[in-house]
Amino acid sequence: MRAPGATTLATALLAAAAPAAGCRADAPRPVPRVLVDAAGGTAAVRVEVARTEAQRERGLMDRSRLDPDAGMIFVFADSARHGFWMKNTLLPLDLLFIGDDARVAAIVRRQPLSLEVTDGGADSRYVLEVNGGWAAEHGVKAGDRVRFENVLY
Repeated sequence: MRAPGATTLATALLAAAAPAAGCRADAPRPVPRVLVDAAGGTAAVRVEVARTEAQRERGLMDRSRLDPDAGMIFVFADSARHGFWMKNTLLPLDLLFIGDDARVAAIVRRQPLSLEVTDGGADSRYVLEVNGGWAAEHGVKAGDRVRFENVLY
């Protein structure tokens, strides 16, 4: 979860891609995903998008479960040191700090309920939160390329 006041929140929002022109209004939206090209192959994560400041501040708080390949993506208008903490977050998480170049800048494993703020020690434009241990399980390392699918900036 994003720590309030750690850095200035960006005004840029992420949104699931809208149906293409001419599609029915009730057609299902494509699932937003983040794909990480790691040495062992491509690891895909279905993401929830924190669209508003309130959603970004809430993050994954108060959840007792997160599907194995699910997560949340945060986006910022500028690359900077964006701080996150685990207040009221009940699950261990990996935080992948992703730079403007769409590469993993840092990976930080966090334990539930910690009030310690981390920014990964690197500038980031995006932060992906996933289950703790996900990065190691998928062989994800700093420098790996990240792609966004069905996610608008």
